[in-house]
Amino acid sequence: MFTSALISAIKNGEFDERFKRIYVTPSQIKAQYDRYIELAETFTELFGENRDLRMFTAPGRTEVGGNHTDHNHGKVLAAGINLDAIAIASKNDDNTVRIKSKGYKMDVVDLNELVVKPEEFGKSQALVRGVCDGFVQNGYKVGGFDACTMSSVLSGSGLSSSAAFEVLVGTMLNYLYNDGKVDAVTIAKIAQYAENKFFDKPCGLMDQTACSVGSFVTIDFENPSSPVIEEVKFDFASCGHSLCIVDTKGNHSDLTDDYAAIRSEMESVAEFFGKKVLREVKKDDFYKNIPAIREKLGDRPVLRAIHFYNDNERVDREVSALKANDFEAFKATVLESGLSSYMYNQNVFSSKQPNVQPVSVALAISESVLSGKGAWRVHGGGFAGTIQAFVPNELLDEYKAEIERVFGEGSCHVLSIRPVGGAEV
Repeated sequence: MFTSALISAIKNGEFDERFKRIYVTPSQIKAQYDRYIELAETFTELFGENRDLRMFTAPGRTEVGGNHTDHNHGKVLAAGINLDAIAIASKNDDNTVRIKSKGYKMDVVDLNELVVKPEEFGKSQALVRGVCDGFVQNGYKVGGFDACTMSSVLSGSGLSSSAAFEVLVGTMLNYLYNDGKVDAVTIAKIAQYAENKFFDKPCGLMDQTACSVGSFVTIDFENPSSPVIEEVKFDFASCGHSLCIVDTKGNHSDLTDDYAAIRSEMESVAEFFGKKVLREVKKDDFYKNIPAIREKLGDRPVLRAIHFYNDNERVDREVSALKANDFEAFKATVLESGLSSYMYNQNVFSSKQPNVQPVSVALAISESVLSGKGAWRVHGGGFAGTIQAFVPNELLDEYKAEIERVFGEGSCHVLSIRPVGGAEV
């Protein structure tokens, strides 16, 4: 569909049914009009008219259960959210991928040069090159295309803006050159491959999987080379709650050692048993040996191991609650997970900065407004950054106002769980 026809179709509501499948609510559907129209106009300015334009989307993600469990081969529960990266794209005939993302310079990748380039480490061009190579390595087709993208996924918020972009590139290749036959999990693995090998970041698979699959998804990393992935069907729109991500405006600088210590201390407990990760150590064996572990390693590794074992089990309980459509049981388990992160995993504030505790403050405010009605927990790595809250819709205005009174306007992001992952509109 050429630019003028596509814009007219969007304005006339001809894509509303497709938008509804992805964005669910009428307000969300209408909000997409300007975004896709702006991209179509930008595409025409950059790449010319009379091109067959197609629309694509990939969501950001939120971690729901299993805080700091994946790196020790544990279980997680994640979900796609209604903030997304979108694209207008069209095939070309010169075996080159050109992607212009709003606010960034154009990424250009020659498909004859799908090799790792160290000078591209940390750059989006490396992700594009890596995803293209991942398709080739997995036996799928690639070809040239031009695209314009924009993203509403908040950068630096723990919502995985980079994974959304990677999955978006994979989704475009899937539908432009592979008739949509590449499954969502394979696209996620290709995205991880791109980030690990071409971008030089040793990430796990949780972010890419949640972005690619959408909805709620649980992942068991017992065998990290072949994780067990299951989509969890749950109609979040019907549960009467909103998902809030609170940006506490904390500073992540100087926290690298805090993040690294969680993994290393968990692994030090595993090493006590001659294993590499805690998933390889039976919970009963761990508890029987706590006195000896304390004597050799100290108390914090013991507490963090307790968090690992219990949060691993909580993921199963959260999944069971969602499958049973029991949102109250789900919220109760979210609260347990948050308390465990605070008391045992100890990733709510840094012991190096006891007077700097924005996440703790956000959790306390959440409790004061939502006690007995909602659920709240630290989100992602912790120490600074964001918290997550499931807020009853009747308390949403009060919660948002109180959070933003303390942390500033725009600090409370009201989201929902999106039922669709990477997709062509």
